[in-house]
Amino acid sequence: MKTIGILGGMSWESSAEYYRLINEGIAARLGGSHSAKCLLYSFDFHEMEALQTAGRWEEATGLMIDAALALKGGGAQFLVIATNTMHKVAAAVEAAAGIPLLHIADAAGEAITQYPYKRIGLLGTAFTMEEPFYRERLESRYGLKVLIPEKADREAVHRVIYKELVAGKIVPESKKEYQRIIGSLIASGAQAVLLACTEIGLLIKKNDCTVPLFDTTVIHAHAAVEYALES
Repeated sequence: MKTIGILGGMSWESSAEYYRLINEGIAARLGGSHSAKCLLYSFDFHEMEALQTAGRWEEATGLMIDAALALKGGGAQFLVIATNTMHKVAAAVEAAAGIPLLHIADAAGEAITQYPYKRIGLLGTAFTMEEPFYRERLESRYGLKVLIPEKADREAVHRVIYKELVAGKIVPESKKEYQRIIGSLIASGAQAVLLACTEIGLLIKKNDCTVPLFDTTVIHAHAAVEYALES
């Protein structure tokens, strides 16, 4: 079994889900008392959020690289960034660390292409929805058409993530708002919806949507299990 290096704490709420899902996955695959070999570097998300909001991505990249090197030094054999947004700097982190990085958009793309869906609605932070680093990877590598909400709805999705979900707040009115936004994506032709923020799965479940949901937290954790157990 390979040792997994998890870059987490962005937020700790979703990182806790990663830890649970990865260990459950290893136990299911190997049985008995098996659990994952993993190292977790957990950021103070307040500091990382401030850098994101200020557009200070170079500084954020430096922090991510330092953490990745610490994980490598501790014995990690590959990396998992336990958040979608910080995959904006994934290439730089992987290059500096010198060990493989399991990209969350690749895990999502591979999961979606097991089905006949071509038009995918995407929910995430404003960075993930609006910038090309995520959408273009899904489109160019996996032949998907990615649909995002209208501007006001993107702002609502982003606000709920940063003001509620990262603090573990589950607000019924926000769930209804997300369901309305998902309905708009479906009306625009989305055949499935990708929850491209690792906190959204805390709020939206499969029964809350009339089309299939792909939760990147679950998908990425499963991919980490598979990669850890590959010979």
